[in-house]
Amino acid sequence: MTQEYVNDIADFISGYVSHMLGAGVHTSRVVRNSKRIGEALGTDVRIHTSQKTATLTVCEKGGKTMSTRVLDIPGLPISFEWNADLSALSWAAYDNDMSLDAIRHKFEEIVAKPKMNPWFVLFMAALANASFCRLFGGDIWAMLIVFTSTLVGFFTRQHLTRRGVNHYIVFIVSAFVASLCASSALALGLNTAEIALATSVLYLVPGVPLINGVIDITDGHIQIGISRLVNALMLIVCIAIGMSATLMLVKDSLL
Repeated sequence: MTQEYVNDIADFISGYVSHMLGAGVHTSRVVRNSKRIGEALGTDVRIHTSQKTATLTVCEKGGKTMSTRVLDIPGLPISFEWNADLSALSWAAYDNDMSLDAIRHKFEEIVAKPKMNPWFVLFMAALANASFCRLFGGDIWAMLIVFTSTLVGFFTRQHLTRRGVNHYIVFIVSAFVASLCASSALALGLNTAEIALATSVLYLVPGVPLINGVIDITDGHIQIGISRLVNALMLIVCIAIGMSATLMLVKDSLL
């Protein structure tokens, strides 16, 4: 096995790792999948991860040829589709003895798939948030207000994210906009206005980082697990700040 071939494997697996971690996959799965691909190609793979970077070493089995990469983890949108497809790719590579070129070609097909329509995501997020309102006891009018508030808040989040605004600022502004729109339920005197106001920001709750942080810690990846939990906590604080700004404006309506 030549040094150039090991370098090619390291280059590919580094891209594979960065895409999986960036898309919100928990660390243990990324490590298992990467090692599985390395096994299929006749190499050992060792990975160390943190919140923003990862270190990858690919070694020839039974040999001294190795290659190391330090890669940045991009801030990609969370994608369960990538999670499933890239995990399936690692099994296909292992079970079918795929060559590096075949694995790379399949990988490029997966990451090149068109993203879900943002308008569809916007509508479904608003519908899901309105369903939460109903789940917590909101009436039909409260649900309609939460649906509309989520549309406005989520659109604000999409717009600010596209413009590259810091994600903590994005969460504060999005929470403020959504809760401010939902505060119209107080002005209308709805019986479940408080429920509408409280549930209007639930679409921002960072569920995936919270879950991944706990999984990483229980699997022994303490550093990145704590980093993910701290990041999730900061996002929750940002949601609270945005909602608190609305409550300061409408506090008289709550009394």
